[in-house]
Amino acid sequence: MLEITLHQAEKRYNHQQIFSNLTATLQSGQGTAILGCNGSGKSTLLQMIASAIMPTAGTVSYRLKGVEIRPEHAFRLMSIAAPYIELIEDFTLTEMVCFHRRLKPLMRNMSTAELIKICYLTENADKPIRYFSSGMKQRLKLALAILSDTPALLLDEPVSNLDSQGIEWFADLISKNSPDRLIVVSSNSIEAEYKFCTHTIQLEDYKKPTKSQAINQY
Repeated sequence: MLEITLHQAEKRYNHQQIFSNLTATLQSGQGTAILGCNGSGKSTLLQMIASAIMPTAGTVSYRLKGVEIRPEHAFRLMSIAAPYIELIEDFTLTEMVCFHRRLKPLMRNMSTAELIKICYLTENADKPIRYFSSGMKQRLKLALAILSDTPALLLDEPVSNLDSQGIEWFADLISKNSPDRLIVVSSNSIEAEYKFCTHTIQLEDYKKPTKSQAINQY
């Protein structure tokens, strides 16, 4: 059982507040969607949960089976797919999957060939990733994250660059590999990305009004 707790978490960049006073508990077996418009701070919050960035105020804590995990070690518990995480484009597909497996083992001792088959990319196993379409790259990113043997799965706008068949593929892959995991999805309110989630965080609820907005309330 993994538990991630945010307590009055706040993030600022210079004088710009992204969100504040955000308190939430994320647990294994629970899917949570971070919802908001473009620029609202969804990716920032996801990276904070991943321990990639620290809160300006408040805390983010991690407990695995009741044992506290230091934030600098929390990355071992998580796999992530996001637009800002790049694949190594000089690698062939086979080389990329093998490299990933050295960092994060795959579920059920899955082989490199099996993961490639799940992505419907067997015929491209020896092709450099730089020649892949955006949809092929997105399927690979998602498969590497979803099929990694980690208790937490973080997905940032997962259906971006996917066509209708790709979205169905994503839905099937996540449904088969999500039980008992802590899952967080950031989305621009595209239901296909988070319809399996049972909890939501609306970022607009954690933004202080600007001075002009506060004046207009009176």
